[in-house]
Amino acid sequence: MANSEGIDPSAAPPATICLDCEAIDGWWLHLRRCAQCAHIGCCDNSPAQHARLYFAETGHPIMQTFEPGEYWFWNYSTEKFLHGPALAEPTSRPEDQPAPGPRARVPDNWRSLLRSSS
Repeated sequence: MANSEGIDPSAAPPATICLDCEAIDGWWLHLRRCAQCAHIGCCDNSPAQHARLYFAETGHPIMQTFEPGEYWFWNYSTEKFLHGPALAEPTSRPEDQPAPGPRARVPDNWRSLLRSSS
């Protein structure tokens, strides 16, 4: 059960990729994990911004980075970083899974296609 802060430490991700990008043959820069249900979405700089869209659709406000070696949380409601508990494994995409990814769908001019995070 999720706590009142919108974080469920026991929820495990269903995948280590953005399934929303996968469904549209898209690609992502970095991945984010919903801290409440563990849905994986792509970051705000990614072309489709699925993590933010997931927040808008579900109201789940807190996400954690899903990048190796990173552990920060972000609250979409307040637009601020916060501290959170350890979440269920896996806590990041596998080291051998590229970013941006997936490798076969990342265009050569990917840097010019990124969105601004501001």
